[in-house]
Amino acid sequence: MKATYHQYNLNFKKPSGTSRGILTHKETWFIVLYDKGKKGIGECGLLRGLSCDDRPDYEEKLQWTCDHIHLGIDQLWEELVYFPSIQFGVEMAFKSLESQNPFLLFPSKFTSRDQSITINGLVWMGNEADMKEQIEDKIAQGFRCIKLKIGAINFDQELELLRFIRANFDEETIEIRVDANGAFSINEALIKLNQLAGFKLHSIEQPIQKNNTDMMSVLCKSTPIPISLDEELIGVFSKEDKQLLLQKIRPQYIILKPSFVGGFRGTLEWINIAEQLNIGWWITSALESNVGLNAIAQFTFLQNNTMPQGLGTGSLYTNNFDCPLEVLNGQLWYQNEKKWDFNFDDFI
Repeated sequence: MKATYHQYNLNFKKPSGTSRGILTHKETWFIVLYDKGKKGIGECGLLRGLSCDDRPDYEEKLQWTCDHIHLGIDQLWEELVYFPSIQFGVEMAFKSLESQNPFLLFPSKFTSRDQSITINGLVWMGNEADMKEQIEDKIAQGFRCIKLKIGAINFDQELELLRFIRANFDEETIEIRVDANGAFSINEALIKLNQLAGFKLHSIEQPIQKNNTDMMSVLCKSTPIPISLDEELIGVFSKEDKQLLLQKIRPQYIILKPSFVGGFRGTLEWINIAEQLNIGWWITSALESNVGLNAIAQFTFLQNNTMPQGLGTGSLYTNNFDCPLEVLNGQLWYQNEKKWDFNFDDFI
């Protein structure tokens, strides 16, 4: 078996705002396996400034992984514990290699186009007019769950955007999730949560910065809106630490990005612990290309979670790879008659 790694830069169709700044491009990395005439592809979805494996030795670790690919998936997963995005890329690549079709990793009623995955429509941070336009577009496209990134513009303006939605659509018609990306200060968090409560929100992601576990625990006990942890899960590696974190904070939900939490295996560890503690969960992408998104979507379908998932990011880029995934009326479908526009020879 031979393995190689390759960098690929994804270009956003339009600048996309987060609380950490404006995104215009995103680097990603592919691991390609070759064995007995077969090929497998995995994506290491690194997100600079957020992934715990955003480290100076990242590319060196990719080379080490390719040099030691003979160790096999189980030993490599253990060796790469501090590089969860590479764990995921290796898992995906091995699954791809052993599959008859390198992009059909988990055959199911999703990949046979008998069923779809309900997803949320993502509204990026921007000025009030831009965000309002995005909201109207998502509703017109048939989304029944909208996720708004908040914390970048004036909070009163963000409240006005929520007021606009609720003036036209009640909570039975449109579910609203908001993602603060840790933007609220500890002192103001509960005040802002109470202001948001009147809009009948489904949940709020990460209201305060991670690693404030005492305060996050207090918030989860007293919040009028369900709280979901996202960034809080990054960099928590052992089962014991995962258990301790969720037992202490007791969030209403956790949000799982396989590229951030150690791929399929790491995601399942979090799900098992959460379900033991009666904590809800859903899965989202971490802005991967369609290669990674495809793997996450196929895996997610098998988990039988009917909540809207965060898998609608495939159309963000100008240079993504055409694939069978398609979003229609707030549902992610696998249009299996569509072919992949991905040339392995470009990554040799």
